[in-house]
Amino acid sequence: MHPVILAEMLIYCLGMLIVGYYFVRREMTQSDYLLGGHKLPGWALALSERATGESAWLLLGATGFAFSTGLSSIWVFVGIPIGIIVAWIFLAKRFMKETQKTGALTIPDYLAVRFGKHAKTIRWLSALLIIYFFMFYLGAQFAGAGKTLSSTFGMSFTVGVLLCAAVVVIYSCMGGFFSVVWTDVIQSFLMIATLVILPIVALIYILLNDLSIHDSLIQAGPSFSSWTGGAVGLAIGVLIVNNFSWFFGYMGGQPQLSARFMALKNEKEANTARNVAIIWTILAYGGAFTIGLCGLALYKTDQFKDVEMVLPQMITDLFPSWIGGILLAGILAAIMSTASSQLLVLTSSVSEDIAHKALGLTLSEKALVRLSRVTVILAGVVGTVIALTSESLVYTVVSWAWAGIGNTFSVAILLTFFWKKTSGVGIIATIISGFISTVIWISTPLDEMLTSRFSTFVIALIFGIIFSLVFPNQQEPTTDVKEAS
Repeated sequence: MHPVILAEMLIYCLGMLIVGYYFVRREMTQSDYLLGGHKLPGWALALSERATGESAWLLLGATGFAFSTGLSSIWVFVGIPIGIIVAWIFLAKRFMKETQKTGALTIPDYLAVRFGKHAKTIRWLSALLIIYFFMFYLGAQFAGAGKTLSSTFGMSFTVGVLLCAAVVVIYSCMGGFFSVVWTDVIQSFLMIATLVILPIVALIYILLNDLSIHDSLIQAGPSFSSWTGGAVGLAIGVLIVNNFSWFFGYMGGQPQLSARFMALKNEKEANTARNVAIIWTILAYGGAFTIGLCGLALYKTDQFKDVEMVLPQMITDLFPSWIGGILLAGILAAIMSTASSQLLVLTSSVSEDIAHKALGLTLSEKALVRLSRVTVILAGVVGTVIALTSESLVYTVVSWAWAGIGNTFSVAILLTFFWKKTSGVGIIATIISGFISTVIWISTPLDEMLTSRFSTFVIALIFGIIFSLVFPNQQEPTTDVKEAS
């Protein structure tokens, strides 16, 4: 590894730990540790939400996907930004207001409060759903770090995983939501720098060296130069739906993202956050798509054993080591930001939803924070083990988790927000059907025909509506958080 790049990486990791140490000295309540106590500025929450939402899958998985499929990948790069923009415009303020009204700290807590008669069942099912899928999601982030450090810097995969996991667990454990958000802010700038600077330099290099993206698309094969991947008839619709389906997971169902909406403190901050998030999203996804297409002009499609390494290779080839080290830190930043937020979601599910609310343990604020910190450490250890033993691709694992959690909870949130006939039994049916349909779908050839990211949303929605109509809520006053527990 080049000593300059190594030094930059170590400085970056040290900086993350310093942020965590700064906040560990604060006295914190459980609300502070899990949701920042509604004390953080909107722009910081927006950058944190975007850094969290775009993990290794955007810089590695999505750019590799564009490189390996060509123009037809555009539907991923359209569907996701639309989902993000819709969420910030129509859901963010609703989450903020509902959180302030109910005092909920998590999505399971909010759903339980809204349907008090079924509160305990909803908490248990929601928490177990999160724990099951997020452990693999977390493992995918650590694996992405190990893969990047191994292929780019010559570091062993195991050392890379352990280094990333150690840094993330330490700063997340120390500062909770505060340290996660402020490290995310730093990481979001590194990520956007990579996604904006790299495609600009790549396009200049292509122009100066008389290369052509158009010609490379044609040479790669007929499917690469087609916006529909060469599909015809019904297959065109399936391709668009499969790629566009990432949209549904952004409809309030990703707990690590919705937590930023819940943490907003007023309408002014919410408006600022919305604008920052939308601008960041457009720049990031436009850059990622362009990077994938530029990669086709620079490399042959069969040059990589792992197409998810296109972006790191481009950085290594196009930049001097000291600049490359900074941009490569953007990949590590993407991984760490998502991993730290996932750790907090796992923590909140164990310490708040299960221990505090479902089991009804009476603990002081200090004891709750202590329990949360212990949970962060344990979850980090399990995620590390999964990363070291799993061979799943980052893109694939994230896709499954996106369906199992994001699409399931998206249905539950949308029904609760916008349909007055939604019942507690309907929410329970949504969660159960979302989990079962995802597991079945990804375990059969069905997922190759129609992605679980779409099927889970549709199936969970159908079950939620039917069971809400068949088993309507009894007339009862809305319970508050304490009553629901």
